[in-house]
Amino acid sequence: MKQYYAIKAVHPDAVLLFRVGDFYETFGEDAIKASGILGITLTRRANGSASFVELAGFPYHAIDTYLPKLVRAGERVAICEQLEDPKTVKGLVKRGVIELVTPGVVMGDNILSNKENTYLASVFFGPKITGVAFLDISTGEFYVAEGPDSYVDKLISNLAPKEVIFQRGCEDRFADAFGSRLYTYRLDEWVFSEEVNREKLCKQFGTKSLKGFGIDGFTGGISAAGAILHYLEFTEHRDIAHIKSISRIDQDDYVWIDKFTIRNLELFSSNGSRGKGSFADAVDRTLTPMGGRLLKRWIAMPIKSPVRINERLDIVEFFVGESDFSERVRTQVALIGDLERIASRVAAAKVTPRELVQLKNSLSAIETLKQELEECGNGRMTILARELDALAEVRDRIAREIYPDPQNNQIQKGGVIADGVDPELDDLRRIALHGKDYLLRIQQRESEATGIPSLKLSYNNVFGYYIEVRNTHKDKVPDTWIRKQTLANAERYITEELKEYEEKILGAEEKMLVLEQRIYNELMGFIRTTLKTLQESAATVARIDCLQSFARIACERHYVRPVLDEGKRIEIKQGRHPVIETTMPVGEAYIPNDIMLDDRQQQIVMITGPNMSGKSALLRQTALII
Repeated sequence: MKQYYAIKAVHPDAVLLFRVGDFYETFGEDAIKASGILGITLTRRANGSASFVELAGFPYHAIDTYLPKLVRAGERVAICEQLEDPKTVKGLVKRGVIELVTPGVVMGDNILSNKENTYLASVFFGPKITGVAFLDISTGEFYVAEGPDSYVDKLISNLAPKEVIFQRGCEDRFADAFGSRLYTYRLDEWVFSEEVNREKLCKQFGTKSLKGFGIDGFTGGISAAGAILHYLEFTEHRDIAHIKSISRIDQDDYVWIDKFTIRNLELFSSNGSRGKGSFADAVDRTLTPMGGRLLKRWIAMPIKSPVRINERLDIVEFFVGESDFSERVRTQVALIGDLERIASRVAAAKVTPRELVQLKNSLSAIETLKQELEECGNGRMTILARELDALAEVRDRIAREIYPDPQNNQIQKGGVIADGVDPELDDLRRIALHGKDYLLRIQQRESEATGIPSLKLSYNNVFGYYIEVRNTHKDKVPDTWIRKQTLANAERYITEELKEYEEKILGAEEKMLVLEQRIYNELMGFIRTTLKTLQESAATVARIDCLQSFARIACERHYVRPVLDEGKRIEIKQGRHPVIETTMPVGEAYIPNDIMLDDRQQQIVMITGPNMSGKSALLRQTALII
């Protein structure tokens, strides 16, 4: 308990899961909290001079079930492991916190939702300007921006971080600027030191300055972004090689949507009790989690440049016109797993064997996809193809070294590394598998060589494997055998060969696990050197996925390509509300509406009519179409 309280003192505001043998235990206040959230039994136990302490625990292998529940309930969870093997230690096993999971810093697939980013945001209130940074540790996406509080508020509404960190002492300003609905955590003022954080970021990205990222002058943004890296260290997330770069968000590039508009247009969640979907759900035909997340980001931050929008629409138009080609692209995209999250798990050395197999299959699909794009004869597709790298070496190495269907999804249990990778491992496997056959062969061979028909090979705990010979054949025993035991009517012997074999068979299981772990770690180390390329390919796959999704929905719903310019005119013919038209009863069609607004003839339209006649539907459909 002394050890528990010492560790708890470092993380007083987290629920501490304390590993004791095969269980994670919680004590005191934590136990009361955990039993309520998880529905596990709360017990008491005597605690030395103290009368009793509350206790609630669960088996260690159930952590994947219970951890998400705690985090979703808004708890910070410190996972405290045994840092030594209890078999080799006398007395108390050394323990320590190996990870602090918070609503904004999560890596586990069981907590993350597939098509949604989990951002951790950091806000720095400077004397003149507010800096903000957003990081999704599960994908490595890192953004920075700065401006007045009102602009930062829009960014926070758009990217919807699960947790926000800011400097202690600014609680009132934070509440005034962003309200009280966000999950927050306060850090000391010194964590936001610009000079220290500039250095931290350069070190993380392996650069001499931040000029290449275009954020050199973002003093407030740098203070906020560096604080995120500090927070990752504080929460014991030090393996962050997948965080390779940072992007600036420019105020002028996007249409900024405030939180009321996001809510009223039901962009990401539906307000109605009838349970009709959100706009994002209604238009999402993406096939990968990466595409789903990017689509939400595109909806949250619509770009304003007609040139960039038209580049996207050119690709969508090509997809719409070439249905066979689109189908072939979709087939390959659908085979690609969540590469962004796999990359982050490789960096943190938490990737499972099945995820590596998924990575291999995804890379094969990327190769075919690249080929399809190159051969279709469209310039824009060729540019996309150039941005894809199928990392043939990584793919071949996984194919060579990992079983296509590993029997365990944890490397610690073995049965993951393929045959033929390591001769020693193959040897050990043969021994473990064919041990009995081998012993029978020895028995037969020795029996024939010595002419002792009743020779018997057995095993006991005292001196391992031995050969037993009845007294009638004692005189045929070779000199090389060593006598170990004399019985009433038999003698027991051991040989060099048996001793060697025994060492091999008894140590085989353990050695196999060690070897598999070593080969697996080397493979992860190799993949780690390719993370930047992997992430770039993942980003391109996400773009292709979003654009094929647009094409698919355009075909399904008979949408047409808009004509865009910098002018002041909005002209929509036969406009339909993209969400309402999907919820119409069977056989009923949505009645389309025209709208024309400009700064010369018609700046204002007055809409009248009874309740439920579609006044606000017309307003919203115009906003959504735009």
